[in-house]
Parts: sequence; C-alpha cells; structure tokens
Amino acid sequence: SPDGLHLAVGYEDGSIRVFSLLSGESNITFNGHKAAVTALQYDHLGGRLVSGSKDTDVIVWDVINESGLYRLRGHKDAVTQVIFLKEKNLLVTSGKDTLVKWWDLDTQHCFKTLVGHRTEVWGMALISEEKRLITGSGDSELRVWDIAYIQEVKDPDEPESKKSKGSSPGLEENTEENESLELDECPEERLVKCSKVGSIMREGRDRIVTLATDRTGKILACHGTDVVLEVFSVLSEEEVQKKLEKKMKKAKKKAKQNSEEEPEGSVELSLQEEIQRVTNIRASSKIKSFDLILSPKGELKIVLLLQNNIIESYNLNLLAQVPQAVRASKITIGGHRSDVRTLAFSSDNIAILSAAAESVKIWNRSTLQCIRTMDCEYALCSLFVPGDRQVVVGTKTGKLQLYDLASGSLMETVNAHDGAVWSIALSPDQRGFVTGGADKCVKFWEFELVKDESSIQKRLSVKHVRVLQLDEDVLCVRYSPNQKLLAVSLLDCTVKVFYVDTLKFFLSLYGHKLPVLCMDISCDGTLIVTGSADRNVKIWGLDFGDCHRSLFAHDDSVMYLQFVAKSHLFFTAGKDGKIKQWDADKFEHIQTLEGHHQEVWCLALSPNGDYVVSASHDKSLRLWERTREPLVLEEEREMQREAEYEESVAKEEQPVVAGETQGETGLAGKKTIETIKAAERIMEAIELYREEMAKLKEHEAICKAAGKEVPFPVNPILRAYGNITVSDILMLLSLCFLLSELEESLLVLPFSYVPDLLRLFNEYIHQGSEVELLCRALLFLLKIHFGQITSNHMLVTVIENLKKTTISRVSEARDVLGFNMAGLQFLKREIEAKDEVTFFADATDRFEEKKKKRKKKEKMVLAVL
Repeated sequence: SPDGLHLAVGYEDGSIRVFSLLSGESNITFNGHKAAVTALQYDHLGGRLVSGSKDTDVIVWDVINESGLYRLRGHKDAVTQVIFLKEKNLLVTSGKDTLVKWWDLDTQHCFKTLVGHRTEVWGMALISEEKRLITGSGDSELRVWDIAYIQEVKDPDEPESKKSKGSSPGLEENTEENESLELDECPEERLVKCSKVGSIMREGRDRIVTLATDRTGKILACHGTDVVLEVFSVLSEEEVQKKLEKKMKKAKKKAKQNSEEEPEGSVELSLQEEIQRVTNIRASSKIKSFDLILSPKGELKIVLLLQNNIIESYNLNLLAQVPQAVRASKITIGGHRSDVRTLAFSSDNIAILSAAAESVKIWNRSTLQCIRTMDCEYALCSLFVPGDRQVVVGTKTGKLQLYDLASGSLMETVNAHDGAVWSIALSPDQRGFVTGGADKCVKFWEFELVKDESSIQKRLSVKHVRVLQLDEDVLCVRYSPNQKLLAVSLLDCTVKVFYVDTLKFFLSLYGHKLPVLCMDISCDGTLIVTGSADRNVKIWGLDFGDCHRSLFAHDDSVMYLQFVAKSHLFFTAGKDGKIKQWDADKFEHIQTLEGHHQEVWCLALSPNGDYVVSASHDKSLRLWERTREPLVLEEEREMQREAEYEESVAKEEQPVVAGETQGETGLAGKKTIETIKAAERIMEAIELYREEMAKLKEHEAICKAAGKEVPFPVNPILRAYGNITVSDILMLLSLCFLLSELEESLLVLPFSYVPDLLRLFNEYIHQGSEVELLCRALLFLLKIHFGQITSNHMLVTVIENLKKTTISRVSEARDVLGFNMAGLQFLKREIEAKDEVTFFADATDRFEEKKKKRKKKEKMVLAVL
C-alpha cells in the first residue's frame, strides 16, 4: 500500500489477503476470482485495490470497507497488468488478448480499447506525469502512446461547430499498420485521446516479463526471459524544454553559417532523446522480477529476484559520465538452484541427502541447516554408504560419483552406464549395491578399500562385479530384504523379478498401461508395490506374482513410493503435488499430506519411520514428522468429503441478481462455502427469532388466562450467550462473518427470511448499533429483492419505518463524524502554529549563539594583534 503499512497478496486459488506489516497478521480476505490472481495495484490513497486474474476479470475492492465494489468484464484472456490513474478516476488494464482497455470507474464501463499490438501485452507503465503510456508485448518493441485528457466542461463563448470538434476529436487507435482511425462523433473521446507516438527498441528479442518505473517516474526499466535488465531515463518537462532550446540554438547557428532562413518551431526532440537508454545490468541468472528506487542524490537502487531463488541488489550512479551498475549485496539461502531429483536418509535418521542438477547437499534434520554442499553432475539417484561417511550419486550422464562427507570432496567417478543411471539400491547385506540404467543393463557393485597413491591410508572405492542384460531400459531396481530376489522395472510397462544368485528369471508383473516409475518391497518380503505413470498403484504378492489390488492413487503420474519400516504402510508422491499414505493390507487410503504447490519428484523415509522428506518442482524440500496424535480414518474421510463439497460449490454457477444483465460489470464477490455457512447462520438466527416470538405470544396468552405472571422459560441457546434478548441473537450469530462476504451471504438467502430480517434491521438501527454495516446490508437487500418487496403490502409500514429511522441515524452518524473531523483539523492547526513559534524561537537562539561566538573570536584576534 502507498503508506507502506499493508501488503496485498494474490494467490493461486483466486483469493487476496491483506497483511498488516506492523503485526504480520492477515485481517482482510477477498474472494472473487475463480483462477490465479495475476495483477494487483493500490490507488494513490490506498483506499482501493484492483486485481486482475487468469479468469479474465478485473475486480475493484474497497480496502477500508472490506468489500468488493464491482467486477469489470471485457478481456478475453488473462489480465497481465492493472494501473490506476492518479488525477482521473480511470483504470488501465492489459491482457494476453493483445488489448489495452481504459475503464471509467464512475460509470464502470470500458470506454476505449487500444488494438495496436500484434501479440500479448505483458506489461504497462505510465510516465511523464501520466501523459504517456508505455506497453511491452511479445516482441522487442516498447510502444509509446501519448495521452491527452479532454475537458468535458466546454467554453460558453466557443462557436458550436468548434465546440463539437474540440470535445470529440476522434478515436485514435494504432492498428498493426500504425494507421489512426478517426470517428468524429465518438463519445469515447470525451475522456481520453490516446495516440501512438513511436517505439523504443529493446535489446532482448523475447517477450517482456516485467515493465515498471520508480515512484518518481524518472526511471523506466524492463526485462525479458533472459539475464539482462534494461534501464532507461525519462526526461522531465523542464529537461525536454532545455534540450529543445539547445537544439534550437544549434539550428539557428547552422542556418546563419549556411545563410539560410531561421527555422521557426520546426525543431523537435525524437522519442529516443526523450527516453534515453542508461545502461544494461547483467544478473547472474534469469530475472523473474525487479523493483527500483531513486534516491535524492541521484543514485538508483535496484533489487532483482532471479529464477534460481537468489535476490541481488545493485547500485547505479546516474550522475556518472558512463553509469555502471555495481552489485551491492546478494541474498541466498542454503537451498538448491534447480529441482531436487533424489533424496536419502542416513541410517541414524539425522542427515538428509538431496541432489539436483548442480549440487549435492547434506542437511541436518533437527536444525534444518545445510552442512555440506558438493558440486556434481545432473543427479538422478543416491544413497548413503553404510557408516554414513560417504555417499554415492548416480547421474544423467551414466556416471557414479563417490563423495566423502568429512572433507566434502569428490573421491571417485566411475563410468557405470552408457545412459542415465535411473535407479540405485543398497544390498541388504550392505556390502554393495545395484544400479539400473537407460543402457538396458542392471549392474552389481561391491564396496572395496583401495590404496591411494597420494596417501598411506586406504580409501573406499566401488568394484563392478556382475551385469544383467535386458531388452528394455531399466527405470527402477529393488532388492528383497532377504537378498534372494531382485525386482527390475522396465520401459515396456512390466516388472521382472530375478533370483540374485543365479540371475534367473522368476516372475513377471504386468498390468500397468504405462511404465512403472517406482516400486518398493515390504520389510517381510511378502509384498511388492508398484507406482506407474498411468496414475495407479498396484499391490502384488511376491510369492506368486498375483495382483492383490489396484488403487487409483494420484491425478497424475506416481513419481515415488516407499514402505514405512517394519510395517505394510507406504507413502506415494505424485505429479499432482500430493503425498499420500496407504495401507497395503486393508487397501485403504489413510491420509493426504498437502503442502507442495507443484509436482513432487521424490521422497525419502527415515529408517525409524518417524520422518518423511519430500522434494518438489516448487523449489522446496518439506520435512514431515509423525505425531503421537491418533488418526481416525472416519474423520479423515469426513474432511475429504468437505473439501470435495467446497470445490463443487466453487465450481457452481454464481447466483443471479434480478434485473441485472451479464454485461461489463457485475458483483465483485463469489459464492464460497464460507458465504453459504454465513447465510445458514442468518437463517438459524431468524428461525430462533420466530420460535421465540411464537413462544412469547403463547406465554402472554397463558398469563392472561391464569390472571398472574408465569415465569417465561429461557431458551438454552440464549442462556449460553449470556441471557441476551431474542432480537440480539441475529447480530451475534449472523453478523460475525467477514465484511467482504456480506453481499454474497445475503445473495444466497431465500426471500422468505427477508421480511423478518427487515423488521430486525429496523430495531437495530433504531437502537443505533452498527448503523453503517446494517445500512450496507439493507441497501443490498432492497436492490436484489426490489420487485418482491415493493409488491408486498405487508412490508409497506416496515419500509416506511426503516426510511425514518435510517435517515435519522445516518444523519446523526454524519454529524458526529463532521464534528470529529472539525475537531481534528482545529488540533492540527494548533499544533502547526505552536511548531512555527518553536521553530522561530530556535532560529533566534542559534543566531544569538553565533553572534556571541563571532564577538569572542574578534576579541581573541585583537588580543593577538
């Protein structure tokens, strides 16, 4: 926000949360978009927030009132940028549909569309005090548009013909051929005239990713999908005028020398002179986004967020003859710079190995700190050598790399396979391991101690013992716990089981429609579980190779699975971003671990089964811990059903407001499970109110018949809330939901509850409680149920009473507000007057001190003389 106190964040599910930077808490949530939020912008006062989304809608939110103002429809593809104009109540939006749209927020309609782009518009920026618009698209051209704001107030002395021409000079749009189209009597031109001035060519050939200016608008910067940030300087009006004068003088001087006539007003600055290239900044990796700030001393500070999760800060001195960017600082954490493809736990459950395309890292599980980083080739599989002092990594190039953890150095590199090493498995006797590769081979290795020429001590090495040649690429290999059997997954969608000692064929497990990417054998050697790219997990018996059960496990490929030690429970990881736990005996889904935002590539379980570590395409490693809290499967199923119901509610058609057409504008909010619950709370409160009113009438009749006062039984719900009155229950139960969901909650409320609600509103407003909130709810109900309310004769008196009480209470609230504002302004003037007096008093004191010092100095000089 402009005051720097709040932070608005747009999420992938379409929600927006506003955080307070003082407390770090989120107090406001806006739900309106059906897809990911792609653009956010505050207005210059911070009272309104505009959001654009992949669902093509633009929504304007009232941050102070915590409500949605309206939805703007018009784009045919995802919205990429939204900008508020400071001076006018206008909004500019751009989208992947190649259009830039101008919206009048007073009337909430699109009054102008710029169509001069061949490809998607990825970014926009306003410069030169909002008199110029710069757009960046899929090519290397930055298009510059002149903006002229046309005054709607006309001069009464101006002739009628001139007036009509001046007020609507025509719709100017640049098409692909840069032709301007003029329509003399076009109502759109009453607000803004926008015409293309020219283009600035970028050095990058690819699309614009971010295009932005600093807060002063003097510096413009942009970058594409590469490592270069291009910085431009925008001349102010004064600088443009000075440059023009210089150019005019040169032109006159030249004309005198050549004895030609002096040029009159023909000198103009080119666009490249007004927007000058300063320098290019080359980052260490591809740039994701940036921000910049210009200090009063002329130093430009730029911060870059890079694709590999590094933040870099640069300083640029603009006053220098040749401005050069200097990297001031760099923020990087101990994570990988690319996707982690393999994980392994040490035998003591303390160390975690993670390996990616550029490095192998060892992490301390308890402190979550990276304790070793070693450079490697593209890693695909890994294991800890027994003793946990060395690790073996299999790479994409077919090599096995052996690292020593104490020194963090590469001990040995062995050319193991002619293709990628897809899988590695430690033998149960811990004397060696087996590898499977893309060269259709399964190779057996043993650990051995060899004498190094450089040192006296022996070091660990690996020795190739046997090879098993197969017909297809090997994707995964696993030993049975007794080391009698070896399971091999092949590219032909089958799993073949061999005897380890003779390498003779034992079983073939076929049934998957796509290749088996992962598998594991249980600790007792009775079950083998296979996970495939066909999204299924199959549980097989290892004695006869019969399929016990096939489970539809994930919404995308099953990437990894592993049994929990000493049990028949196993975990699976999928490309759908979820990790699931299953029971292989009962064939039940136990729980889902949700946390990753993208594909999960691999996971590893600790030998004691207490920890799971997972790696994902979202660049994160997540550590999961087993708790002592018992897991009730019925509760998990219930939670799953609730989540599915919430998803189905979000996908349902939004309720239609009577009399409203599906045009450019609509309601800002959307129906969610929260709005339905809020509407149900209102209905429950009104039902309770009706019951209690009926009981009250019965009680009065009983008292009248008995001729004495009979005690009235108090409802247990009212007693639970502290013996409140029946009319107050609605305020307590129903109006405790979020303000941003008020309209949507009232929209799903059936009309049969509205008459009672209006009567209760009359009572509450008369009492003077929550006048602003109740008026907002009342006006919305009148808007959506206008026809039914006006045709209902029973509600005439209710509406009349509401009219009187509402007007009187709102007037009172306005008077209080006005009085308080006047009081605050008076205090402000008092403080300012006091500060001025203090300032002058300080200045006088300083002047007197200086005078005394000067006299003292003069005396000393005289004494010396």
